Amino acid sequence: MQNDNSSPPLVLVVEDDDHIAQVLRFMLERQGYRVTHLADGRAASEHIATAGGVPDLILLDVMLPYVDGFELVRLVRDRAGWATVPILMLTAKNTERDTVRALDAGASDFVIKPFQPNELLARVRRHLRTGP
Repeated sequence: MQNDNSSPPLVLVVEDDDHIAQVLRFMLERQGYRVTHLADGRAASEHIATAGGVPDLILLDVMLPYVDGFELVRLVRDRAGWATVPILMLTAKNTERDTVRALDAGASDFVIKPFQPNELLARVRRHLRTGP
């Protein structure tokens, strides 16, 4: 998407659970992606507001300390240059209401925790494709 193909895609991971964050980093880096991890909504909102580079994809937990994932989606969609970044939301809440709320907020996709690693990676690949 935003990448100039001179470096691997950058995935911004916003996840407050240390174990899940480590698993995501391991999975993504093993596939050759660069990863920036933020552990709470406040750090993520500051990063979204001030980051110089635009990530190629955002993996975003719904339930976060300080600022929730729904509000972070709105911040991403409102930031110049970030509006088209794919956002894949992760949540332990498995209700239609939450899925609809995430998609209505501007998320590109929605994955229920616990997730299957291969399915998550397939969704990441799908959203990072630039060709037809």
